[in-house]
Amino acid sequence: QVQLVESGGGLVQPGGSLRLSCAASGSIFSRLTRNWYRQAPGKQPELVESITRSGSTNYADSVKGRFTVYRDNAKNLVYLQMNSLKPEDTAVYYCHAFSTWGQGTRVTVSS
Repeated sequence: QVQLVESGGGLVQPGGSLRLSCAASGSIFSRLTRNWYRQAPGKQPELVESITRSGSTNYADSVKGRFTVYRDNAKNLVYLQMNSLKPEDTAVYYCHAFSTWGQGTRVTVSS
């Protein structure tokens, strides 16, 4: 069964950092573009970033310069390093690839 599992969310103060991880079961994921979405309370889901198989990335304007995504294809892992976090980054973050979604990990930025 192919699946994605996120981890690394939590509560952090404004200006702090977190690193999210997305572990994939199934070798197919090493060949797919991997995405991070987030959904804040009462808002539509937002595509935060994408990283292709070769490592090309795209970021939402709201996170450029603060978030960095990278992947380890050998381990089937994708990471989202989030720095200089703001209260508006509070959301549930989801890992996505093709038609598969993770269960989400909650990030709360608050003092």
